[in-house]
Amino acid sequence: MDSKFKSGFAALIGRPNVGKSTLMNRLIGQKVAITSPKPQTTRNRIQTVYTDDEKQIVFLDTPGIHKAKNKLDKYMVSVAEKTLAEVDVVLWLVEPTTFIGAGEKHIIELFKKTDTPVILVMNKIDRVKKEELMVCLDAYSKEGKFAEIIPCSALTGENTDGVLELIGKYLPEGPMYYDADTLTDQPERQICAEMIREAALRNLSQEIPHGIAVVIDSMKERPGGRLIDIDATIICERDSHKGIIIGKQGAMLKKIGMAARNDMETMLGCKVNLQVWVKVKKDWRDSDMLLKNFGYQDQDR
Repeated sequence: MDSKFKSGFAALIGRPNVGKSTLMNRLIGQKVAITSPKPQTTRNRIQTVYTDDEKQIVFLDTPGIHKAKNKLDKYMVSVAEKTLAEVDVVLWLVEPTTFIGAGEKHIIELFKKTDTPVILVMNKIDRVKKEELMVCLDAYSKEGKFAEIIPCSALTGENTDGVLELIGKYLPEGPMYYDADTLTDQPERQICAEMIREAALRNLSQEIPHGIAVVIDSMKERPGGRLIDIDATIICERDSHKGIIIGKQGAMLKKIGMAARNDMETMLGCKVNLQVWVKVKKDWRDSDMLLKNFGYQDQDR
């Protein structure tokens, strides 16, 4: 291997719903992080890996930085903010707009407290004309000192190769942290749980998805390896939510289960027999014990 091989960590930072997970999935070439048009889709710090002949980039897809309303929110924001100091380069994703709101200004202030180089990535350029894009890039360039500024579209893939090149520029020389064919350090159980949550996010009305967690109760491969039985529970906060998640004659739960099962079969490369139940745990987002049980717990505590 070339002695100048580079390796390091890159964090994706940004307000909710700017396309962080979509970009990360695009860069590594496979769906690992769940995406949805609703904010707060990503809750934990998801680690994925991109490797080519010259470099290995370990991506940390962080929860969106937003105003915390409960303990789950506080946990999500602290994970995102702490990541800034732990990586070699930060990718700050923004949308093409000239309006730079309080949320963006808060993130710019966070950057001033770190020496980590920040690449400003203006995503969703497929939605604006070139003249508009230039004005938006100019507005952001005046707001802070960025190592690089690059426009791209995570959705269409436009200029995402350029993003990979720029990240490589800021990585130190070093060894591979993971095998060349590794795409994520997420356990399969966790990805399966997230796939169920994504299906719920996509199919349920606005408020309910934020109040759900998913737990994989068991995951067993049948002899021969052609079928995996997965039992899962969707946790919600209210009895009324339980009724909506199950739906009329179980129709909504069936819809969520089918969408998740299709994603699981693609990822696992075999048939999946998925059984999903729904349970109510009131106010779990403010319970330290339940947050820990459902996998939302700061590792450093």
